[in-house]
This record gives sequence, structure tokens and C-alpha cells, in this order.
Amino acid sequence: MNAPQAIHAAEPSFRQSVEMMFSRAAALMNLSPGLEEKIRVCNATYIVRFGVRLRGGIRTFTGYRAVHSEHMEPAKGGIRYALSVDQDEVEALAALMTYKCALVEAPFGGAKGGLCIDPREWTEEELERITRRFAYELIKRDLINPSQNVPAPDMGTSEREMAWIADQYRRMATTDINARACVTGKPLTQGGIAGRTEATGRGIQYALREFFRHPDDAAAAGLVGDLSGKRVIVQGLGNVGYHAAKFLSEQDGARIVAVVEHDGAILDPDGVDIEALKTHLAACGGVRGYAQGTFRADAMSALEEPCDILIPAALEGAIHAGNAHRIRANLIVEAANGPITAAADEQLRDRGVVIIPDLYANAGGVTVSYFEWVKNLSHIRFGRMERRREEARHQLLVDELDRLGGGAPGEGLSAGFRQNYLRGATELELVRSGLDDTMRESYQAMREVWRSRDDVPDLRTAAYLVAIDRVAESYRAMGL
Repeated sequence: MNAPQAIHAAEPSFRQSVEMMFSRAAALMNLSPGLEEKIRVCNATYIVRFGVRLRGGIRTFTGYRAVHSEHMEPAKGGIRYALSVDQDEVEALAALMTYKCALVEAPFGGAKGGLCIDPREWTEEELERITRRFAYELIKRDLINPSQNVPAPDMGTSEREMAWIADQYRRMATTDINARACVTGKPLTQGGIAGRTEATGRGIQYALREFFRHPDDAAAAGLVGDLSGKRVIVQGLGNVGYHAAKFLSEQDGARIVAVVEHDGAILDPDGVDIEALKTHLAACGGVRGYAQGTFRADAMSALEEPCDILIPAALEGAIHAGNAHRIRANLIVEAANGPITAAADEQLRDRGVVIIPDLYANAGGVTVSYFEWVKNLSHIRFGRMERRREEARHQLLVDELDRLGGGAPGEGLSAGFRQNYLRGATELELVRSGLDDTMRESYQAMREVWRSRDDVPDLRTAAYLVAIDRVAESYRAMGL
């Protein structure tokens, strides 16, 4: 994405924004000063510098792994590859992971990792060598381990890098029967789970569906009805933005009126064809030259177009004090981590803009990562034991209905109903069901706090209150 516009010098950094949001919620709680500080601080950050022989010389790379909380283990959090990676960023992201896991009740502590690198500058073979060496440095310090620290994909990484890391772990821990559980987000052939690639984008869809199930909440954003016909702007057509836009447009009838990318934006009031644009983006490396809609070179200005729902799904700090007053969305869904700075958050809240916070909105990824981790530890795919038994039980019911109806088999029930009812759930369907349930229950937990307390102004504060309280209860149970 384009770098955010110049931010006022007085505006807090990403890490400071996370800490300010934590403090705002903690001030409404009855935590002892010691317990509050224990939850706030990052437990440990490891910096590794390693060399790899590439292109006729030795190149040195700097990587990070921050462990924010071990109130539950393993600690969970992605590994990103980007030139922006530094200690402050990974520690802020690790803190968000702690609160995110607590909010959706995934039994993990929070961690995050990163490698300061531009993956586009290296070939696939070179990236593999760099990734394996980075993994080696982390594994030998127990910073990748199925029971202690479990990474996942993040910005700049994918299931490809996770497969390399998992293989490196197996080479170094040859007797660990649970080796596949050392990372999540792997390819299906390497112990991954159906639905992991789409998980964060699918979670955005489920979060919005749950939001619109509560007319009072929609009304707070000046919206009515459901997602059908809603004007949506998506910033970033990477994995998360693409799947969110695809599902919302194809399954819920929303209109994606603008897509913002690193080299410009495509605007179309009738709705952008997400599949066609994604194909163009993959072929050309950007949206410039796309034949449909209107191209705008000033990408970030497209965020300020009027819309019902704005989905920033790229980098942190996209909406800040310098442009928040020009945002004309009724509802903002934080698909990225920290796309709204603390200063912008305050401005938008004062204007009545409703924000579904990153803490909740993009938790689909870690939720399905949890399912993958459980699958790897149990050594069996979901549905394998019960699917055919479920189909047999359904067949008994259908046969009895046919008998009671007195007609020939199949006459009393439509063919479509019969086929769908008799088919047992696949792993993908079970994963989607578990994700939907998680997103519904998590929203209801933070909504209850938001709606029941006069001193809780927004969903973000409510989400932090729920999450911090759950982390605090874990520490109290441990005797702290």
C-alpha cells in the first residue's frame, strides 16, 4: 500500500496507540496496579541476526520474535516479512494477539514475529534458504515449538513459508510426534486445514453478518437492513481483503464500490468485479491498467469516498489524524491490525462512526489456526470419524418419512433437500461452522459490555474489557 500520509508529529506510534487503547479500558476496571502492569508488558522479545550465503556473498538479516503473554501456552502469532518490521511493531502486534485470543477464547498466549526483508527482492529458492535459517535460529531457542510458540502466516508470508518452517522443525526435532503442530497456516498436504487461507476474510463476513443481526447496532452507524446493497470500500486486495470482498459481494449482495491498492484505486459505483480485478492484479502487479471502472492514481484519497462500510485490510496507520476528518464511512471494519491510530479513533468516535475493532474483526485467522493446531495434535481430520455415521442416521429419517408418506422413495422430499440433508459435513463445513460460532459469541460478549455500561463508549473499549478481564482471570487462577 501507499505509505500513510504525513502524520502529525504529536500523533502516537502504532505501539503507543495499542497501549493507549489498553489503558483506556484498564481505567474502567478494578485491577491491582501490579496485575495491570503484568498484563500490559511484553514478557520477552528475541532479536536474531543471522547470515546466509547468497549471490556470491554473505547477507545478514535481522529477525524478531516477541512473546507478550504466556498466561496460556503455546503463545500464538504470525510471522511477517516486511522492511517495516522492528521491535516496537512486533511487540505491539504480540499484545494485540494476546487480547485477540482472549476475546475469541482461543487458548493461546500472544506472540508475533517478523523478518526485516522485502520478499519481492529475492527468488523463491533464496527465500527458502533465508526462511529455513530464520526458522533454525528460532527453533533452537524454543521460539517455534508445538507446546510453547506456534507461528502462522502474516503479511509477506503464506502457506509456502509455513511449510518450509514446519519441515525445518521436523529436521531438528525428529522424535516430536506433534511436529506438524509447530506452525499453522500450512498447505493441506503438510497438515493444514481446509478453510485456513480464507479464514480472516471469512471472519470479516461473519462479523458483519452478526453486526447486522442487531438492528440497534446498525442504527448506531446510521444503517438499516442487512448487507444487501451496502456500499463497501476495501483497502488492500491481499489474502484478507480479497476474500472479504469476494464473500460480501457474491454471498451477501454488497457492492464493492472501490478497491484501494499500492499503485492506485479502482472505483465503480455499480460494483467492482473482484475476481477480474484479482486476476489483473496477479498478472500486472497492480491495479493500473484495469479495463473496468475508474482508475485513480491517488490511492489513499479513495478511502475518503462516501460508503456504508470501509474495510482497511492493509497496513497499520492507514487512517490517522491527518485524514480521519475526511473519512465518510458509516461503519469501519478493521481487517488489518491497527489500521486506525489512537488519535483517529477518537475523532471518528466523536463523529459517531462505528468501528468494529481489529481485536475482533480479524480474529478469523487465529480461530482457524486453533482448529488446525487441534487437528495436528489429534492426528485426524475433522469429520473423519463421524461423517458417514451422520449420513446413515439422516438416511434412516428420510426412509421413515418416505414410509409414512406412503409413496415411492424420494417422492415426498425434493431432490435438492434430500441431497443436502443426507450429505455429512466436510472438514471445510465444520471449520466454517466453528468460525461462525466463534465470531457470533465473541461479538455478543463485547456487545453486552458496550450496551450495558454507560462508561463504555464503543466496541473497541468493550473488546479490550472482555479480553483483559479474561487474561486477568487466568493470572489470578495461577496465583498472581
